[in-house]
Amino acid sequence: MTYHRILILIMLAFATQPDTFAQVKLGKTETGNASYYSTRFHGRKTSFGEVHKSTELIAAHRSYPLNTMLEVTNLENDEKVIVRVNDRGPFSRNRVVDLSKEAARLLGIIAKGVANVSIRVVGMEGMVLLGSSEEIDPKSGKVISMRTKR
Repeated sequence: MTYHRILILIMLAFATQPDTFAQVKLGKTETGNASYYSTRFHGRKTSFGEVHKSTELIAAHRSYPLNTMLEVTNLENDEKVIVRVNDRGPFSRNRVVDLSKEAARLLGIIAKGVANVSIRVVGMEGMVLLGSSEEIDPKSGKVISMRTKR
């Protein structure tokens, strides 16, 4: 009897917790420093249970849900890459995202190790929903082209 009461209390506690993996607003942006994973993490499991592969375009973010798609722009050279969130991190307070080595290579940050970047949510569940020249109109919620926006 006591076991069932404890189980019910635990279930109620989890049911009242805020959804920490809630959907992120498409088009949301952040700016800050990015770094990349050391090669010693290749082959290890991520916090979501996937095997980290340094050759894939993947990233770690502190709060975005698993499979959130991010467009990362190196603000020093304007190179862009789209990555999929598959881990938690970075654990350094002055970073907004940790990238796989391949994503860092494409952005041109291998030599410096860290770069000032902008990240933008462009998709969810592993699917890209916004192109690089599109954004969300805050009034209508519709996707609009930044080329035609005046």
